[in-house]
Amino acid sequence: MSQAVAQQTPTDAATGKKTVRFRIHRQDGPQARPYWQEFNVPFTPGMNVIAALMEIRRNPVTADGKNVAAVAWEASCLEEICGICSMRINGRPRQACSAIVETLTAPVKLEPLGKFPCVRDLVVDRANMFEHLKRAKTWIPIDGTYDLGPGPRYDDGLRQWQYELSKCFTCGICLEVCPNYGAQSTFMGAQVINQVVRFNLHPTGRMQKNERLEAMMGEGGVLDCGNAQNCVQACPKGIPLTESIAELKRETLVYSLTNWATRK
Repeated sequence: MSQAVAQQTPTDAATGKKTVRFRIHRQDGPQARPYWQEFNVPFTPGMNVIAALMEIRRNPVTADGKNVAAVAWEASCLEEICGICSMRINGRPRQACSAIVETLTAPVKLEPLGKFPCVRDLVVDRANMFEHLKRAKTWIPIDGTYDLGPGPRYDDGLRQWQYELSKCFTCGICLEVCPNYGAQSTFMGAQVINQVVRFNLHPTGRMQKNERLEAMMGEGGVLDCGNAQNCVQACPKGIPLTESIAELKRETLVYSLTNWATRK
């Protein structure tokens, strides 16, 4: 245990074991009033926030001895691949599975992402994020029922860049930190822009390139980006999101100028 955490980690009088205090933002339903509850969790070296939440689920008793309903949260892969355990941990949006408790300052404060509707406790509804992906047609429409033969060859540098962009796992953190994304805005966000650039780079995906550009030139598209650059700093996968934004702005400009010249 780090010295900073050890100094803030009390010992349970009954068991003699070290515990970590968690302060959790709770909400019983989408329309319910939020409130805070605190829990003392037995400390295990190397434990992550998900392990602490599992311990609270096994024994949902608050720090002042009150039996309560178990905290609601989401997790799946536990190795920073699925993206669904995103939450605010000590004020910072990140993955709970990769947040190691002994590196955090106690009491550890857990909150749901604020840019998405709260379903319950730490669970949020990210449906709007996936609707934006559908709106921008971020897929390749090949049904796989027939043999297409060998795929087209393309530059290895392009392949490597496309691979970097493909690391997105729709965790929503880039949207959480974006000042242009939220309930009062139609902006689709960096994660959609990144996926549009990714599929426009793909030799087969280019067939729908113009449709994607049309979508990103409309309401909530790339021009609504205020260039705050919070997204690229917060991305847990280190995706070059600002490069994607710049590339898409260039592509939409070329596309609009070409259309204008064609109509003259």
